[in-house]
Amino acid sequence: MSEGPPLFLPVGFQRFHRSRFIDYQLNRAHSLGWADAADLHCGAAQLRRRADLPGVFETIAEEAAGHGRHRAAAGSMRIAEFFTAGSDPVKVERYRRFRELVDLGVPALASARVEIDYRDGFLPCYRLPGCGRGTVLVHGGFDSLIEEFLGIWQRIAAAGFDVIAFDGPGQGGARRLAGLPFEHDWERPVAAVLDRFELDRASLVGMSMGGHWALRAAAYEERIDRVVCWPPVYDWLLRVPAVVRPATRWMLGRRRFMRWSIRTRARLVPTLATVVDQALYIMDATDPVAVVDWFLAMNPRQVASERITQDVLVLIGEHDRFQPPQLARAQIAALTNARSVTTRIFTTAEHADQHCQLGNLSLAVQVLLDWLEG
Repeated sequence: MSEGPPLFLPVGFQRFHRSRFIDYQLNRAHSLGWADAADLHCGAAQLRRRADLPGVFETIAEEAAGHGRHRAAAGSMRIAEFFTAGSDPVKVERYRRFRELVDLGVPALASARVEIDYRDGFLPCYRLPGCGRGTVLVHGGFDSLIEEFLGIWQRIAAAGFDVIAFDGPGQGGARRLAGLPFEHDWERPVAAVLDRFELDRASLVGMSMGGHWALRAAAYEERIDRVVCWPPVYDWLLRVPAVVRPATRWMLGRRRFMRWSIRTRARLVPTLATVVDQALYIMDATDPVAVVDWFLAMNPRQVASERITQDVLVLIGEHDRFQPPQLARAQIAALTNARSVTTRIFTTAEHADQHCQLGNLSLAVQVLLDWLEG
């Protein structure tokens, strides 16, 4: 497949909006090479409240599409889809439109798309051939669409690796089109991908929370011979100060109180409301307490670090607010049986200190490629 030149991945984390969460999501579309900075500044200036986001960026997307700027249109449509509630039927319509714009912006990409039968649905994936240097599987995390990371897997393929990028259960098209809810035992979808392409050896790259699931898959799937954790989770309870963890565990056992607490705080904190909505959507659930259960299911026992015997690369942003370095340090210490563990901490000076190195993804990808080639 020749999909044209890789998406341009700009350097620098910009200031688009006063809300740090909204600003991060706009930078996400920009850093990944989809949205134009001018469109993002224009959209951010029109926002009066968070509820404006879907409509404002859908309009910007269609205006860009009308001028033939399909890649930029896809980036703005992704923002519109991201901020659309999971319970809103328009979410799926916006996702479909996002994929249409992706195909228009990268015309050859549709021919690389494959649907892998999985349970009662399918896993969408893309296969980009390299030149025989090995196979690399790539997947995202909590709220990702695999198409977002095109600029990353294009560069891996350009370096000579066969790339298979896929949405797992709860992600992207697997949730929106196939109706597959999330499952933490990530070795199952990884095995389905390996089986479909008859692979007996591959490297695995997990982005964002996908770093945790990639390690889980490596613990139970022997065909994974190298794994990239970009970055780790290990145990969400480590984000709670040690002195209050016993009280936190006690409180977590009071289900009715937790349900009330989550609903109350979500009404007061819009970012929390977005996170709760996304978690319920990927699980296909309605009870807010299920969100707590879902996050706490990412723990040392579940990741099974002692079973991981592969080479491991851990990528960390020094100012990552979503998965901070303390989680990475704990995960690294637990990899006692890994064949090797390589750690790379990205800094502010490199414009790569944010979550998943938004601001300098080209540098992060080069570190990844150097490790794969080594």
